[in-house]
Amino acid sequence: MSGRPAVFFDRDGTLLELVPYLHRPEQVRLTAGAGDALRRLGERGWLRVLVTNQSGIARGLFDRDQLEAVHERMRALLRAEGGGIDAIEVCPHHPDFTGACTCRKPRPGMLERAGRKLGVDPVRSWMIGDRFEDLEAGRRFGARGILVLTGYGREQARAAGEENWEGVACVARDFASAAAAILGGLPDARA
Repeated sequence: MSGRPAVFFDRDGTLLELVPYLHRPEQVRLTAGAGDALRRLGERGWLRVLVTNQSGIARGLFDRDQLEAVHERMRALLRAEGGGIDAIEVCPHHPDFTGACTCRKPRPGMLERAGRKLGVDPVRSWMIGDRFEDLEAGRRFGARGILVLTGYGREQARAAGEENWEGVACVARDFASAAAAILGGLPDARA
């Protein structure tokens, strides 16, 4: 085996309660058990990597300083629960405003960038998200996916056609349940 295993995860609707175009620190709320789940993943040797599309920057709805203030509040809430994040990757683009990029999910650019920096083994890694675009980015990177039913997850699962489920190893109630499934040895979907 080369590289370390990582758990990549989406921010809005997955790690944090869904607030469209979140840009105010006082709006930041962790999903139930998220901090503890990240603590347990870290204790078991998993790299913890947040990968988030933030088109609000391209749209002019908020700037990078506001984004960093949100992330600082998120880190403080995670620390209070004993959790942490090893890396944060952000895509500030939107094709209608900035043109195409390689990092906006469902493209795998953010995962690839973090993977190179941290020495990640994609095959031993997971992607957790509330949208099929999140899981498609994970699949293109080589990781298995878990759809959470928080945020847009329940709506996505209801409306999904068969093609959407490629690369999805399981469905979990929330981020904490997804982490518990990984830690409990969820079977490799490719075995």
